[in-house]
Amino acid sequence: MHRRLITPGALAAASVLLAIPASAASHSPGAPGIGDPYYPAYGNGGYDVSHYDLRLKYQPATDELEGTATLLARTTEDLSRFNLDFLLDVGEVRVNGAKAAFTTSGEHELEITPKTPLAKGTAVTVVVRYSGVPSSKEAYGFNAWLRTPDGGVAAGEPEGAWWWFPSNDHPLDKATFDVSVQVPTGTQFVSNGTLQSTTSRLGWTRYNWRSNKPQATYLATFAAGRFDVTTGTSESGIPVVNAYSKDLGDNAGSARASVERTGEVADWLSEYFGPYPFSALGGYVPNTPQVGYALETQTRPFYSPRQFASGSNVSVVVHELAHQWYGDDVSVKGWRDIWINEGFARYAQWLWSEHEGEGTAQEIADYVYSSRPADDPFWTVKPGDPGPENQFHGAVYDRGALALQALRNEIGDEAFFATLKGWPQKYAYGNASVADFQAYAEQVSGQSLSALFDTWLFQPSKPAAPAAASASIARAADASVQPKSWKKIAATNDVHEHGQHGHGHELGH
Repeated sequence: MHRRLITPGALAAASVLLAIPASAASHSPGAPGIGDPYYPAYGNGGYDVSHYDLRLKYQPATDELEGTATLLARTTEDLSRFNLDFLLDVGEVRVNGAKAAFTTSGEHELEITPKTPLAKGTAVTVVVRYSGVPSSKEAYGFNAWLRTPDGGVAAGEPEGAWWWFPSNDHPLDKATFDVSVQVPTGTQFVSNGTLQSTTSRLGWTRYNWRSNKPQATYLATFAAGRFDVTTGTSESGIPVVNAYSKDLGDNAGSARASVERTGEVADWLSEYFGPYPFSALGGYVPNTPQVGYALETQTRPFYSPRQFASGSNVSVVVHELAHQWYGDDVSVKGWRDIWINEGFARYAQWLWSEHEGEGTAQEIADYVYSSRPADDPFWTVKPGDPGPENQFHGAVYDRGALALQALRNEIGDEAFFATLKGWPQKYAYGNASVADFQAYAEQVSGQSLSALFDTWLFQPSKPAAPAAASASIARAADASVQPKSWKKIAATNDVHEHGQHGHGHELGH
């Protein structure tokens, strides 16, 4: 994973203010950010979205996107004006049926002034008509839209929505989605959730997808292109839809050999994390060789074909599906809580390695720990609060997973796995922080864990090895006893897509 830092100057860009009628004197503009210290301009204040309805038309040949977004929301304060995060060209905005004034400010802010100020607690319907070419739009010097030979893809973190729909773009404001996109017949459109229907006429086909559980905006995905689509059902009864670009070349076989195991992997993960939290499963592999990441887009993860360049890679499927519980079902309160997503998804890979007989979680932890000396800068990154510049650093993944192995050694398997399974149920479809997880682990185990969490997540130095691992640390330093699957993974798990914005999970899982 990687992301580009936003400069203070960009964040301080002056807003274009609209005049507020005297009758609105008691109302004030909503904040242009939701309050995340890592990304102050992301999200917005003053309202909460419950549902997005996106009805769009996309032309792959020219990358032109047009249509209407309808947002159902409720105000959380008296508002004279409010913002949406968006980049495309807006033609009209209506608020509760009446035309609203609008302008843009900063890098990605759409400022809307309703005809009548909105009182706190008001139900609001916002309609935005828009058009544009996503690949032509930049913010903070980057473009997160992925152009393909036969279409386009939106899959990025911590932002990606700006290029295709207006939103309150922060995980704190999750909502349900209906995504309806019309593409030329012969092109397919893939998104999150369940395909409700398709209709074709006059050379166009409309695909209607529905996500019926709360979803963070960055987890909404757009994929238009020529795909081979497979369908099935997991053993637990969840419908599975996978899609593969028709031009994956030599990576086609290994991609299918990996992603077609999605149902099996999700059922296996449910033994550790509890029942699968959504009504759909799947994944998609478009022809996007310009990036090497994968991303946990809800119910249908995105995978770059480069994830399968060396052969099948079920481990990355494990990683992205683990996020369906840790990151999608339970989302971060703030981006500093990224360990809740990445440390757990990495640890799921270690459990899969053990399941496959390719090295136990403890053996992998021993190897990862011993492979970096104490003076390696890796140990200066604090997984519990890495900073925006290190949000997707390898330490958040690997040191983050080491923290979980240390926790397992400290509280024992019974309490540890009870914690992993109970956590997604306690915070289902909501948000939680690192501090919340520590408190929950202490509740389940009956132990004070402050020192352990501080050592492994917040100290910029190499911790002492977990007690249970001490006997095998010396062995792990010997290349002859490295877990056979992890030796290859460790060689590439710090490869990030520098120079491309948005993130994904690193190239070699």
